[in-house]
Amino acid sequence: MIVPNVHEFMLVSFVFLAAGGVKGVLGMGLPTLAMGLLGLMMPVAEGAALLVLPSLVTNLWQMARGPHLRPLARRLWPMMAGVCLGVGLGRGWMATPGSHAMLWLGLSLSAYSLAGLAGLRLPPPKPRHETAASGIVGTLTGLLTAATGVFVLPAVPYLQVLGLKKDEMAQALGLSFTVSTLALAVTLAGSRHLNADSATQSLLMLLPAMLGMWLGQRLRDELSQEGFRAFFLWGLLVLGGWLTWQGL
Repeated sequence: MIVPNVHEFMLVSFVFLAAGGVKGVLGMGLPTLAMGLLGLMMPVAEGAALLVLPSLVTNLWQMARGPHLRPLARRLWPMMAGVCLGVGLGRGWMATPGSHAMLWLGLSLSAYSLAGLAGLRLPPPKPRHETAASGIVGTLTGLLTAATGVFVLPAVPYLQVLGLKKDEMAQALGLSFTVSTLALAVTLAGSRHLNADSATQSLLMLLPAMLGMWLGQRLRDELSQEGFRAFFLWGLLVLGGWLTWQGL
């Protein structure tokens, strides 16, 4: 059983409440924050199994909200196919002894936070190269997803340079995260980390995640998003450094 007692259940519930709040404010960050904190309490594969339903439902909500889904799916299908390919190629990395999943998770969090704090942006691909670039980015994202359960890199920085409007960006993130979550769920089910027990506990985590997301959306208009984003990225950098040290 992943969460064996009431104390740990409440602690994990708070993790999902906080992660949902971050997603509500920033439009992303639920798996990143949740996996970073869960990685301190349990093996990465078990934390990823808990993440499946909260991540899937919140991302479906985000993906479906708006009129841009069909054109985005036509434009980004190479990236989505690459995500599935990458997750398939990396199948089992999370659960393999000696795979250093904690180290990869820490490095991923650190890299993402440093890039965000530095304001780094990838150059946009030329139109004739976008299909190939999308496929490569998707495959790399899938490989990191298979190793860490976090699917923000390099998908999010790539989407940020495509010149999408605000609403398009939100739906594109929802689409990318939904595909990544589904691909990860298939992999976890194949390795038996996602089973009836973990699925039940993942379902229980849906409520705090949705509550956190709702509260985050309410707070979005009251807080400085840039200030909150900077605080979030600094926190991820500290957490990523700690997880990297733990994984060495």
